[in-house]
Amino acid sequence: MERVRPITALRAVSDTIKVAAMGFAIGTAGLIPGVSGGTMALLFGIYEELVEAIRTASDPQTLKALVQRRWRAFFAKLPWQLLAPLAVGALAAVILMSHFMEWLLLTFPVQVEAFFFGLVAASMIVVARKVHHWGAGVVIGFVLGTAAAWVLLDLTPAQTPNTLWMLFLSGAVAKCAMVLPGISGAFVLVLFGQYGYALAAVTQRNLLAVGLILLGAVVGLVTFSQALSWLFRRHHDLTLAVLGGLILASLRRLWPWRESVTGVVDELIVQANVFPSALTPEVIVAISLALVGFLLVLMMGSGRRADDLAHS
Repeated sequence: MERVRPITALRAVSDTIKVAAMGFAIGTAGLIPGVSGGTMALLFGIYEELVEAIRTASDPQTLKALVQRRWRAFFAKLPWQLLAPLAVGALAAVILMSHFMEWLLLTFPVQVEAFFFGLVAASMIVVARKVHHWGAGVVIGFVLGTAAAWVLLDLTPAQTPNTLWMLFLSGAVAKCAMVLPGISGAFVLVLFGQYGYALAAVTQRNLLAVGLILLGAVVGLVTFSQALSWLFRRHHDLTLAVLGGLILASLRRLWPWRESVTGVVDELIVQANVFPSALTPEVIVAISLALVGFLLVLMMGSGRRADDLAHS
């Protein structure tokens, strides 16, 4: 197995800036329904390390040192070299990009989704390279992960109240989903019927609503990272295969061309994926952006492997 220099061991200012830029990209991706921050972490090659870093940060010994104000012991246990710049970058993305992404999705929805479709599609190559042995159990896990996400994406958005407990619950579940590649935290907020309210809370500086969502996110992230870290340690290839299945199924949510269909039950409006009827300039631009996203991931992968070899 190739030797990779862990980001948590880096100290240079340039490394910190690089990790902060990754956090910015992860935070920006999280604003788009259908795109997972976990997928972006996989593309950057820091996914497993990020999960382990979150688990370490929420370890009882780390929290005990924090409560007792033993700062040296706390920072010695806390993988802050990775978590701090990532958190700063992601928070900056939420603050700076919310208005822009809202406008971009309203003005150029096909082009934006096409770009991220290519980006996420190429991430399947990243997952395949990280799985060491594709045995029967791993393949079955990949199929089950795909089926589970496929069913999830067929769920109808719920009509839920904008109450305090619902905001907390939505934040917790959405943050769990954001850790999973292929399942967008923003999409979970859509399913909970809270996406529009949450986005408006950020843009309008509704501190109470944002605070409750963030509190739920922290609780969900700490709880789920413990389970996911354990799965990686015990069933590495199977866990990656299931995550790869989630990514594959998520591509149907990012397909750029859809048409509205009136459902039979309760007159629900749903959307079905379709192929473009003609090769218009808009379609050509969308396909080009999808290819750009796909090739960008391949270039990132090549550059990362070269960097790993240089530091091995």
